Amino acid sequence: MSSPVIGVVGSGAGGIEHLRSGLVEPLLSRGYTVAVTLTPTAYRWLESTGEIDSIAAVTGFPVRSAPRLPSELSPHPTVSCYVIAPASANTVAKLALGIADSQALTGPCEALGTSTPIVVFPRVNAAHAGHPMWEHHLATLRSGGAHLIYGEKVWPLQTPRGNPQRPLPWKAIIDAVAAVCRISSSYPDSLSG
Repeated sequence: MSSPVIGVVGSGAGGIEHLRSGLVEPLLSRGYTVAVTLTPTAYRWLESTGEIDSIAAVTGFPVRSAPRLPSELSPHPTVSCYVIAPASANTVAKLALGIADSQALTGPCEALGTSTPIVVFPRVNAAHAGHPMWEHHLATLRSGGAHLIYGEKVWPLQTPRGNPQRPLPWKAIIDAVAAVCRISSSYPDSLSG
């Protein structure tokens, strides 16, 4: 039996610069296969630091941002579980609304509400969370079966630009991936919406 394939999706939010060391390498060390897709902004940020090549080197797959041509085969294997971290407020809203306007959102939008698990870490601040639609977006994701890494115990909200360098809750994210992969391999329909 092959290892579960974790489709890591990252967006342009604080902490993305630590995606390889905080999430990708720990998942690989636990025996998962990892394929990374980024929003265009996150790709640009990581490309400027050389992280795109480093992530591709450790995963063995190209880091995706742009869609492939219809005549091209997918460079990534079929995903067993998506983990969207960090997820900007924009990414969370688009996922909740089913707006798959980037390669990064295509797979997760197709998976939401199916038996493919999705773990989402909204890397947002108190102003984002105060938007009138925010709680509706989170409720929509939950109703579609997404597992949210969210709340005061895991990521206390701060004011905009308050402590932008604090580390992301990588351990909580990885623990959630392990839990949903264990559940989905034992009970394939247990996570469906």
